[in-house]
Amino acid sequence: MEEKKTKLLDVSKTEWIILASAIVMPFIFDFSPYIQGLLIFILLWVILGSSWNLLAGFTGQVSFGHAAFFGMGAYAAAIPMLHFKISPWWGLLTGGLAAVILGYLLGVLVFRLRGPYLALGTLASGEILRLVFGEEEWLTNGHVGILYMTTWVSKYPYYFIALALAVCALISVKLVMKSKAGFYFLSIREDEDAAEALGIDTKKYKNVSMAISTFWAGTAGAFYMIYMGFIDPEVVFALHNISIITILVGIIGGVGTIWGPAIGALIMVFVQELFRSAIFGIAPQWVSGLHALIFGVLVIIVILYLPGGVVGDWKLLLKKLKLSKSLEVSK
Repeated sequence: MEEKKTKLLDVSKTEWIILASAIVMPFIFDFSPYIQGLLIFILLWVILGSSWNLLAGFTGQVSFGHAAFFGMGAYAAAIPMLHFKISPWWGLLTGGLAAVILGYLLGVLVFRLRGPYLALGTLASGEILRLVFGEEEWLTNGHVGILYMTTWVSKYPYYFIALALAVCALISVKLVMKSKAGFYFLSIREDEDAAEALGIDTKKYKNVSMAISTFWAGTAGAFYMIYMGFIDPEVVFALHNISIITILVGIIGGVGTIWGPAIGALIMVFVQELFRSAIFGIAPQWVSGLHALIFGVLVIIVILYLPGGVVGDWKLLLKKLKLSKSLEVSK
């Protein structure tokens, strides 16, 4: 039985090493709660990036509105606490389910569209929810936001909960893509009309992909609420800080790869924090406003030289690095 499970998951030695490193990482940085906090945000973006990657990278349904599902998950944890004093920790379950319901309702509308129209439809959903949740003060507390006293001062519990969620998100994507549904997702991505001609119920499997994707996005939103202890519509439904960054995590790491979102999250959080802190206080303060520009430059470089992302084209990257070293030696 154990052999079958191992074979199904097909866990490589590299993956075991990565998991072991992730487990010991917070202890290595025990001296710095600041770095531990960054590690938690990396794991949060791994969850979000993996959710987007399943829908857009593997199924070809590009979403510009993952902030809608993230925000719905956050409010699914916060609203019961605000009105009924229910612990927001239940949001780790209800947040994902609320996002799945939203994803299904949205899918009924947007899956009639394709290409840029689909992307615009999902983008509009996040902006609509941001406006609605900001105005309906009786339900969401409006732009004042919802405050929650965090459970622990230590970051260790939050880190290991985030790590467990990130590992589960990656495993779920890996298992789905090894199943029959995964092959259907790929066929829809490559040619939806051909998939329909072969008898694949494309509408059904797009909704399946949407359900798994939105569940993890909503769970990430609920965890964000619990960890940060405060949300408002401008934060959790933010187009740039949530939806766009989620897409960049996938593109830079590698669209349509299992480990792409993990590498993309590591790069994006590092670059964002590097420039937000003005290179940790070394550079002038105006440098902190350049992170959006740097993201744009980074994406252009990846698209031009590594179209498959860091993970998708890592062999190409190694070849280029070896070539540059050999040129330096010859000079």
